[in-house]
Amino acid sequence: MTEKIKLTQYSHGAGCGCKIAPDVLEKILKSDSEGIVDEKLLVGNSTKDDAAVYDLGNGTALISTVDFFMPIVDDAFDFGRIASANAISDVYAMGGKPLLATALLGWPINKLPAELAQQVIEGARSVCNEAGITLAGGHSIDTLEPMFGLSVNGLAPVKHIKKNSAAKEGDLIYITKPLGVGILATALKRGVLNEEHQNLFIEQLSQLNKIGEKIGTLDYVNAMTDITGFGLLGHLIEITEGAGLSAELNYSDVPVIRGIEEYTSKMIVPDNMYRNWNSYEKKVKDIGAQSFFTLNDPQTNGGLMITVSKENKADFEGFLSSNGLKLYAKPIGKITAKNEFCIVINN
Repeated sequence: MTEKIKLTQYSHGAGCGCKIAPDVLEKILKSDSEGIVDEKLLVGNSTKDDAAVYDLGNGTALISTVDFFMPIVDDAFDFGRIASANAISDVYAMGGKPLLATALLGWPINKLPAELAQQVIEGARSVCNEAGITLAGGHSIDTLEPMFGLSVNGLAPVKHIKKNSAAKEGDLIYITKPLGVGILATALKRGVLNEEHQNLFIEQLSQLNKIGEKIGTLDYVNAMTDITGFGLLGHLIEITEGAGLSAELNYSDVPVIRGIEEYTSKMIVPDNMYRNWNSYEKKVKDIGAQSFFTLNDPQTNGGLMITVSKENKADFEGFLSSNGLKLYAKPIGKITAKNEFCIVINN
């Protein structure tokens, strides 16, 4: 019997952990030249948001995003599902409804059979079907390592767009998935991920953040983003810096995948966890021994992070509960006035 090909053995990175470090990315994006100023561009590069947003002029906005990465799982079909769910999430994170997607495929033709790439595309189609959109085309190239993702367009009423930079002082912070998939991805690649965690891992990675479209309709939600390769700390820093504020985080209230200590105690953690921390350690106060691992952990298709007016706490928690997210109907912190640090952690 032919041994099953393990995709993670053909890539040096995994999922959103492939992202370029935040401080390096800033250098890449820095420019002294003036680009075209378009008043209809509602969200661009300036706030490090999840997608670009363009005003179509009729009260509706076009949301446009692209996301791709190298395998985070060994199975080709699951890789296609996960990469697609992750890309589509950026539209949901803006409060929008996905419209259509096109694929981006890089495949090492001399190393891996074309049939595996076909399974990746099939996985992508299955998730696009779940999201109610068409995989309408794409582009492929011969690469040294396998990679896959989507370019996704979506729509939303302009008034429903949720930026990551619009948080207000006093807002409560919520997230909709537990942390830890980067740690589990490392355990998988090292061949030590237990069966219970493997099933949970695949399920969470391929779960669509559809709730974001509904959250977009809530006036009392001020800011929203999804938690991906920069970890919870990195994406919360983007929220605070974008709004010119700070945040206080209660670590005991942060949902974390149960049993994750089985791996962190053996230092089975992603290298990019340290890359993340090196990028923003001066912006965070009072990181703890365990919170270091989980708050810096690069997530793939992580949960949404939402800031909500404190006056609407009960309304929002009722909304989460009625939409199957009762486990996450509890704030993990709050937005505060600007201080010396972007984030202060209560361990």
